[in-house]
Amino acid sequence: MTAEINQNPVEHGQLLNQDSGPFGQLARALFAAVNSAVGNGNLPEEVLELNAVKEIVLERPKNRDHGDYATSIALALAKPAGKSPREIADLIAAGLQNNSDIEKIEIAGPGFINITLAKASQGAVVPVILREKESFGRVKVLAGKKINLEFISANPTGPLHLGHTRWAAVGDALGSVLAAGGAQVTREFYINDRGTQMDLFGASLRAAARGEKRPEDGYQGEYINELAKLILAQHPEYKELDEAEGIVAFREAGYALQLQQQKDVLDNFGTHFDVWFSERSLHSGKALDKALETLKQQGHVFELEGATWLRTTDFGDDKDRVLIKSGGELTYFASDTAYYIDKRGRGFDICIYMLGADHHGYVGRLKATAACAGDNPEFNIHVLIGQLVKIMEGGQELKLSKRAGTIITLEELVEKVGVDAARYTLIRYPVDTPMVLDVDLLKKRTNDNPVYYVQYAHARISAVLRNAKELGLVVDLNDFKAELLTHERERELLGGLAEYPRVIAGAAELRQPHRVARYIEELATLYHGFYNDCRVLPMGDEPISDIHRTRVVLCEATRQVINNGLSLLGVSAPERM
Repeated sequence: MTAEINQNPVEHGQLLNQDSGPFGQLARALFAAVNSAVGNGNLPEEVLELNAVKEIVLERPKNRDHGDYATSIALALAKPAGKSPREIADLIAAGLQNNSDIEKIEIAGPGFINITLAKASQGAVVPVILREKESFGRVKVLAGKKINLEFISANPTGPLHLGHTRWAAVGDALGSVLAAGGAQVTREFYINDRGTQMDLFGASLRAAARGEKRPEDGYQGEYINELAKLILAQHPEYKELDEAEGIVAFREAGYALQLQQQKDVLDNFGTHFDVWFSERSLHSGKALDKALETLKQQGHVFELEGATWLRTTDFGDDKDRVLIKSGGELTYFASDTAYYIDKRGRGFDICIYMLGADHHGYVGRLKATAACAGDNPEFNIHVLIGQLVKIMEGGQELKLSKRAGTIITLEELVEKVGVDAARYTLIRYPVDTPMVLDVDLLKKRTNDNPVYYVQYAHARISAVLRNAKELGLVVDLNDFKAELLTHERERELLGGLAEYPRVIAGAAELRQPHRVARYIEELATLYHGFYNDCRVLPMGDEPISDIHRTRVVLCEATRQVINNGLSLLGVSAPERM
C-alpha cells in the first residue's frame, strides 16, 4: 500500500468554485493573484481566457518538503504573457503573500510554485466533512447532464457469467460516481430476448422436459433441467404440445424464470437497474421506423442491390452497414441503431455503453451511428470495453461451472468470496486491463486483502470512537482546533481528506470508478500511519486535553470519508471486524 495520494490528472474549473476545502480556497487565491497581476498591468488581459487560469491545476507533491500543493501555472502562462515562468511565478507569489491561509511560498526550478498551507487552513476540510457528512465529495462537474448507463446486455437464456459480474460491479459503482459528479443517471439492462438463441433455449428446455437429447448447438448446463422441471410443475401440458408450439411455450416460460433469476442474483449482489429494456420492444413498436426516419433526414441512408444501408464510412467506420437486407429482414445493426436513437429520444444527453472484450469492433460503428443521427460522437456516446477476468483458487484457474456447464457464474463467485470482496476487487482495477481474482487472497483477513485493509481502517476508527465515548470524549466541532495538528502524519491525513472531491470529479469525468477504490486504500494507509504515530486517546490517568479532542474529531472526519467512498462502490463499512 502506498501512502501517497497523487495528482488527479484532470482538474476542473467548475470544481474551483464548489470546493470549500483547502484545494478550492487555494485555487481561488491563485486565480485572484493572476487577476490582480492583470489589473496592475503586469500580465495581459488575454491570460484570463486561458484554460490554465480557468481550470487551476494543483498537485499534491510526493516529496512533502515541497509543500502541501504545487502548481505549474506560471509555465503555462509564460508564452502567452511574453514573460519568463520565473517572472510570472514571482508575480503570483506576490499576490499570495498576504493570504492568511498560506504559511510559505517557494518558487522552484523553472517556475513551479510550491505552497505550504497554514495549519488552520489545512484543517478547514474537517468542519466541511462533518457538516456535509454523506454529501461530502459530491460535486457538480456533470450537473445538468442526463446519462443513460447500459452496463449489462445479456440473453435471458442462462445464469450471468463472470464477464457480466465485472460489469455488475463496475457499472453499478460508475452509476454512483456519475451521480456524485452531479449527473442524473439511469441504469439500464438490455435484454437480448430476440433471435435464434431464444429458439435454441426453448428447444433445449423442451428436450430436457421430454427426456430427449438437446440440440447440439443448444444449452447444455444443469440449470436447463432445473428450469424444465419448474415449467412442467406449472404447465405439465407443455410436454404434449407439438414441436413448434412446444418450443415457443417452453421458450417464453423459461424466459420469465431465467430473467427473474438474473434479477434475484443481481439484487443479492447489490446491483439494481432502473430500466430493463427488451430488444423485442424495438421491433413491436415504432422505434425502428423512427430511427430510420431520423437517419434519412440526416442524409446518410442509401439503397444498394435491394438493401437499405447506413453510410457510416462518412464518420470513420471501416465499412458501411446494412440496416435492412434485400429480403426485408432487419439486421442486428438495425436494432443497435434504433436502440441508440430511442435512448436519445428519451432525453438522455450521454449514452454510455459498457461492452465485453469481444466487442472492440462496436466502438467505431456506434460512434458513427451517433454521428449519422446528427449527434456529437465525442460527447453523446461513450463506449467502455471491459477485459477478461480470471479466477484462481488453489493455484489453478477455475473455468467450469457446475450449474451452467460453462464459465463461472456471478452467483458462484459470491458464494466463494462474498459480495463485498467480489465487488471491491472487480472495481479497483481499470476496466480496460485484464485481471486475476484470487479466491484464496480474498478470503484472508490480512492487509494483503485490499477490501479487508480498507474495511479494517473503518472498523479501527469506529473502535477508537467507541473508546473515546467511554472516556467522555465525544465528537464536537467546537472542540476542533486545527492549529494543534502539527505532526507530519496529521498534515498528510488532512491533505488526503481534502483530495476526495477532486477524486470524485476525476472518476466521474473519466468514467473510472477504480480511482475511488485506490483513493480510499491510500487514505486508509494515511490513517494507519496517523494512528501509529499520534496518540488519539489519553493513557492511564492522563487528563483529556485539546489535542485529544481535536484528534477525535479528525478520526470522525476520516471515518466519514472512508464510509462515503465505500458507499459509492456498494461495499459495506463495518464498525466491528
